[in-house]
Amino acid sequence: MIATTARKARPAATEDEAALEFVTDVVAGLEAKPKRIPSKYFYDTAGSLLFEEITQLPEYYPTRVERGILTENAEAIAALLPAGSALVEFGNGSSAKTRIVLRAASELSAYVPVDIAAEFLEEQAETLRHEFPSLNVLPVAADFTRAFDLPASLRTVPRIGFFPGSTIGNFEPPDAAGFLRLAGRSLGAGAVMVIGVDLIKNEAALHAAYNDAADVTARFNLNLLARINRELDGDFDLDSFEHRAFFDHECSRIEMHLVSRAAQRVSIDGHSFDFAEGETIHTENSYKYTVESFRALAREAGWQPIKVWTDSDGWFSLHVLVNETANPSAS
Repeated sequence: MIATTARKARPAATEDEAALEFVTDVVAGLEAKPKRIPSKYFYDTAGSLLFEEITQLPEYYPTRVERGILTENAEAIAALLPAGSALVEFGNGSSAKTRIVLRAASELSAYVPVDIAAEFLEEQAETLRHEFPSLNVLPVAADFTRAFDLPASLRTVPRIGFFPGSTIGNFEPPDAAGFLRLAGRSLGAGAVMVIGVDLIKNEAALHAAYNDAADVTARFNLNLLARINRELDGDFDLDSFEHRAFFDHECSRIEMHLVSRAAQRVSIDGHSFDFAEGETIHTENSYKYTVESFRALAREAGWQPIKVWTDSDGWFSLHVLVNETANPSAS
C-alpha cells in the first residue's frame, strides 16, 4: 500500500516554459499552410469547463454511451485490475467516468490523473480525495502526449492505464500508435490499459455531435482564440471567425476548423498573420475506427487486445489491452 498523503499537482514545466511552448506552437502553426493549432491548447480552465458542458449535450453521444458501457461492465473491468495497483488516467476531465471504475475497483491503491490543465486537475483531485478517503490521489500536471514522470512511490506498484472519451481519436493514426508505445513505457510490461474508442457510424449522428444546436462546441473552438488573446497578447476578433466541423469520409475523421469571415490581419506576440476570407485554422481531428482497425493499431504499438465491449447500437467501444512490450526500465 501507498501512504495516503495528499499531493498537489506536479508541474511538468515552469509557467515560463509552458508559455514559450504555447507561443512557439501557435506561431509555427499559423505560419504553416494550411494553418493549424494543436488541439491540446483547447484545455485551459475555460476550455475544460466548456468541454464538460459539451459532454452533457443531447447531441454529444460519446460520453453518454461510454458511461453506459462502463456502468454495465464495471465489475468485469474491476476483475481485470490487479489488487493494490495504481490507476493512471491520461487526461482527467470531470472524473465522472473514473468514478465508475474507482467504485467498482475498491482494491486500487492509488489514482494518478495526468492532465495539462493544472488548476482544473487539482480541483478534480481534491473532490475525489473527499469521495474516496482511503485512495491515494496523486495528480500530475503534464502533457501526457510526451514523456512525464510518475510519482516515485509508484515504482514498485502495478499500473493500469485508463484513457476514456475516445481522445485517442484526436491523434493521427501514426501518432496514436506512438502514444500507445509511450503509455506502454510509462505503465510497464504486462500493464493493462482500458481505452475508449469511437466507432464509425451514420454521418448525421457525427455531424450533430460536433455542431450542437446550443453552439457550445462553437464556443469551445473559439475559446482557443480567446486563450491566445489572454495569454499571448493576441488581437483575434472572435466575431470575425466561425466554427466549422464536418466528416471527412476518406480519412474517416471529423475535422474542426475556425473559418475567417473576411480578409484580415492578426497579431500575436509581435508576429503578424494574414487571413484570406474563408481561410481556416485546423484545430482538431477526431478519427473514427472499427473494432478491428483499432485492434490492429494496438497490436502494432505492442499491446495485445484481450476484451472489447460495445453498446447495442455499435456506436462506441471500450477496449482492454495488455502491454506485451518488454520494458524493464520503465519508471
